[in-house]
Amino acid sequence: MDFALAIDHVQVAMPVSGEARARAFFGALLGLAELPKPPDMAARGGCWFALGDRQLHLGVEADFRAAKKAHVALATDALDALRARLDAAGFVTHDDSVIDGRYRFFTEDPFGNRIEFMDRTARA
Repeated sequence: MDFALAIDHVQVAMPVSGEARARAFFGALLGLAELPKPPDMAARGGCWFALGDRQLHLGVEADFRAAKKAHVALATDALDALRARLDAAGFVTHDDSVIDGRYRFFTEDPFGNRIEFMDRTARA
């Protein structure tokens, strides 16, 4: 049986009352548009962002611990410019190996969660 599964959204945890920092990082710094949460879910806190035709959800976790290995990988056609923007905002970035001609680096979101950024396509 073929279920033809696809990712609809990815959720990353954040601490209680972290919405302003999430909006500053994912919204203002990375340029993701915030999506309204359904009213019954909005009371739980957190925030949702559009990520192409998918979504990135930031969910509140009372006993929050940052994800140091598990991570989201976000692809872009402007990797170097994005890195410069993160560096200028004070986020430390770390190179990782090139995969199939696609450069990549890691940083942490404001809560310490590991985030990977990589080229959408291979470099010439």
